[in-house]
Amino acid sequence: MRILVTGGAGFIGSHVVDACLEAGHEVVVVDSLWPHGGGRRANVNPRAELFVLDIRDAALVDVFKRFAPDAVSHHAAQHSVALSTRDPGYDADVNVRGLLNVLQLSRDHAVRKFVFASSAATYGSPRYLPIDEAHPQTPESPYGITKLAGEHYARYFAAGGGPQYTALRYGNVYGPRQDPSGEAGVIAIFANRILEGQAVRIDWDGEQQKDYVFVGDVARANLLALERGDGEAVNIGTGVGTSVNTLFRMLCDVVGRRVDVVPASKRPGDVYRCVFDIARAREVLGWSPQTALAEGLAATVNFFRTAAGR
Repeated sequence: MRILVTGGAGFIGSHVVDACLEAGHEVVVVDSLWPHGGGRRANVNPRAELFVLDIRDAALVDVFKRFAPDAVSHHAAQHSVALSTRDPGYDADVNVRGLLNVLQLSRDHAVRKFVFASSAATYGSPRYLPIDEAHPQTPESPYGITKLAGEHYARYFAAGGGPQYTALRYGNVYGPRQDPSGEAGVIAIFANRILEGQAVRIDWDGEQQKDYVFVGDVARANLLALERGDGEAVNIGTGVGTSVNTLFRMLCDVVGRRVDVVPASKRPGDVYRCVFDIARAREVLGWSPQTALAEGLAATVNFFRTAAGR
């Protein structure tokens, strides 16, 4: 299968590229390498061809004409909740207008399957836990709003002769290659700062819980979605909530060092607890997480330790 991965130089997208190549597919990557987006040339598998291109660019049509993808895995996005609250216009421009460009080209060039990277942020504050796919979607950040809009657009295009779609609603994805200098990705930020012996900032009271899922498991869900889950939106998580304070203690244990904590207030758009019901992913995709949190944290710390030559 020929697969186009937008955002394939980024954290999650690059792991999706690796999984697709390992499964024997042919892959091209479209990524703008925006400095704040986490896309890096070094993340791109040398077996995949990279087009440095913004998904909003009219020149994207040339990639579709040349490569003629069978499937598109759409991971290019403005992914920071904090940035989306500061600049909702930019967030919408990338996450909605950019998505529309990719969807329209996918329809016009007979793409069979469109896998959309959605988010737990589409749910907003939970009305019940664990969150299943029937839970009301009332996003509380511009980022979550654009991701919800993306699901609707994917369904709209599928109904109008475009590609079939599967929307994967990610929990908090972590692992090697995550950008430790950004505002998203608490595990990457904490791991890097603890390795450097620097204090970490913990917002709110630190007892807020999220569903942390390892990036390798997420990549495997994307691979399965190429052939399964048409017309479905499924949660991709672990079904287990972990607090920020617990993550901090576990990472200190992995690194073998304690650092100071700097308390901070709640960030706009943050949700206190988010834990997924993942039964639907098992039923629809045949997927379940395989990486325990302790194992994933160790792999993440080892990546940053090796990258820094520590």
